Amino acid sequence: MELIRSYFEHFSEEQLAKFSALKPLYEYWNARINVISRKDMENFYVHHVLHSLAIVRFTSFFSGAKVLDVGTGGGFPGIPLAIALPEVEFHLVDSIGKKIKVVRAVAEALQLSNVMASQTRAETLKQQYNYVVSRAVTRLPIFSSWIKGKLEKNNPVGALSPAVLYLKGGDLEDELVPPVQPIEIVSLHSYFREAFFETKKLVVFRV
Repeated sequence: MELIRSYFEHFSEEQLAKFSALKPLYEYWNARINVISRKDMENFYVHHVLHSLAIVRFTSFFSGAKVLDVGTGGGFPGIPLAIALPEVEFHLVDSIGKKIKVVRAVAEALQLSNVMASQTRAETLKQQYNYVVSRAVTRLPIFSSWIKGKLEKNNPVGALSPAVLYLKGGDLEDELVPPVQPIEIVSLHSYFREAFFETKKLVVFRV
């Protein structure tokens, strides 16, 4: 847990305990339902937990904010964010039922009352959210079509405006086209020193 602690000194012992419990939980479930590649489990905290927490380095969201995690898979970035931001409400969605089963089991084991998980496609959701988060589910213009109309018009004064926070690596130049309206592109290597983050970015945009 020294890795998490070194970057997030403000986390409480309770939060750190939940982060510490994540790997055993995912090892248990991954042996039954493959949601993370076996090889990737060796780098679980860097490739999945720390990667997800890059969003917390960028912004903490406001208390009571509603955040949609699209294509959450086994619960990333939503589960680490829910541990880090207990005052924020997270709705994790994925079209694959077995992945949502794992998300629900992990959230229940960690007593994350701020997590709701649904087997559904983002396009079918009727409610709106203050923010949308995701990790490299598809190309940005396609993703934008999935979440059209899902962002609130306004957020409280002083808070980050309604936006998508999208974690992705590589060259994004040909993806930053309408309807994607970039606000900021952050190199994650400016947050984390590990080599994994040299090509990773956080793209903050509106649609």
